[in-house]
Amino acid sequence: MSSNAESMPEWPTAEHVPAAELARRQGVRPVASVDDLARPDLFESDDELDDFLADLYASRRAGAA
Repeated sequence: MSSNAESMPEWPTAEHVPAAELARRQGVRPVASVDDLARPDLFESDDELDDFLADLYASRRAGAA
C-alpha cells in the first residue's frame, strides 16, 4: 500500500516564493478603497457593456451545463 506522499507530484525545481514576498518585490500595495478599482471609462458605450455582460453570462451558463 502506498502513502499519499508517494503519489503526490514533486514541487517544481524553481524557488518557491510566498505570495506576500512576490507582492513586496513587485511593489504591490493593498487596495485602500473600492474607488481605487473603479474605471468609469472602461466601456465606450452602454451597448459595449451590454455585449460584454451577455457574453459573460452565456459563458457561465455554458460552463454549468
